[in-house]
Amino acid sequence: MAIKSLSIRIDEQMLDKLHFVADYEGRSANGQILILIRDCIKEYESKHGEITTGNRCEN
Repeated sequence: MAIKSLSIRIDEQMLDKLHFVADYEGRSANGQILILIRDCIKEYESKHGEITTGNRCEN
């Protein structure tokens, strides 16, 4: 599996809070974001079924 890079725009206060939570959990901010994304996907798939990669929802 290839590792891809993703840039996001985030306001300073939210970034500071993300770092606080990540530090509390013993993770880097990047690691914390990956956990949040993983949990989001898991929740979506539990409601809607498995997402097949390569397909994008076009709403």
